[in-house]
Amino acid sequence: MKFLDEYQNSELATKLAHRIANHSTKPIRLMEFCGGHTHAIMRHGIRQLVPATVEMRAGPGCPVCVTATTDLDKAIALAWLPNVTITTFGDMMRVPGSYSSLQRTKAEGADVRVVYSTIDAMEIARENPKKSVIFIGIGFETTAPTIAASIIKAQQGGIENFHVLSCLKLTPPVMKALLDSGEVKLDGIICPGHVSVIIGSRPYEFIPADYGVACVISGFEPIDILLCVGKLVEQIEAGQPKVEIAYRRGVKPQGNRKALELMGEVFQIDGANWRGIGIVPQSGLKINQKYEHFDAAKVFSGLLRCARNDKPVREPKGCRCGDILRGVATPFECHLFGKVCTPEKPVGPCMVSSEGACAAYYQYGSPESSGKI
Repeated sequence: MKFLDEYQNSELATKLAHRIANHSTKPIRLMEFCGGHTHAIMRHGIRQLVPATVEMRAGPGCPVCVTATTDLDKAIALAWLPNVTITTFGDMMRVPGSYSSLQRTKAEGADVRVVYSTIDAMEIARENPKKSVIFIGIGFETTAPTIAASIIKAQQGGIENFHVLSCLKLTPPVMKALLDSGEVKLDGIICPGHVSVIIGSRPYEFIPADYGVACVISGFEPIDILLCVGKLVEQIEAGQPKVEIAYRRGVKPQGNRKALELMGEVFQIDGANWRGIGIVPQSGLKINQKYEHFDAAKVFSGLLRCARNDKPVREPKGCRCGDILRGVATPFECHLFGKVCTPEKPVGPCMVSSEGACAAYYQYGSPESSGKI
């Protein structure tokens, strides 16, 4: 990007950090709802740059991490069905399910392939007409339009052996669920950048209106995040919470009309199961009736019940990934972190994914980080 260096200028970052410190007079807690933000915050030392009055917590912003174990178990069960090929993004491969993982399932002989896009998965289906090719559709509003586009393209191309297991999730409803739970008191939210490129800023307006919580949409460079934190501090100090965009080169209030149209064409809103949170109403996307012949959960429902054999869902013992996703705990407060659970031998998905909070804290963090400048 042209002028990218401007968003990584250390001198400007220091000035912004001092400005935040000068404006911040009371303890506040902020939460970021994007795994990309969590990694940027840790990588660039933002927690150390902001004053000690500003606490920053990771939320449920990693699509791999929030995928419930029951959904992963379903994907693994689908892999063992006759003439089925599972396609998935690479981060999903090592996430532990109740009894196995997609990586282990592949090693044991199932046809599981890593793809880089939904179009790759669709092409595999085109080239293998005698196999049912299932794409494991995880992600938020950022990913949903591309999955919708692939389903439409498969429909137009007559690729009837392409299917999607939709585990797609929507961000504003889970924000509401966390605020309603009252487990963690939040003063401000760093709203996700990529999600907001799609949905715009308007879907967050209920948060300051109904909960009195400040909201600012941020980009991913250090200057972006410090600008965002500065705006949040100013809102909170003034007692005037609202929705602001600190990422105007990417986000418009109305969002991306074409992407929203694609989502509306293929999906309908439904409840979704979030790891560590449970079923959140109106927070998921399922394939609608018009395209239901591409819906793996529907097409293979009978075979899936037989394959799963009603085995109970099991969560990793001692893993606090669910607490970390809700902001109840930091990775440092999990007894497995960095000892039993490492990137080489992950116990939970928060250590597996490139957007997971535990992976970010393991790579960049230290419990001694004071947050002072």
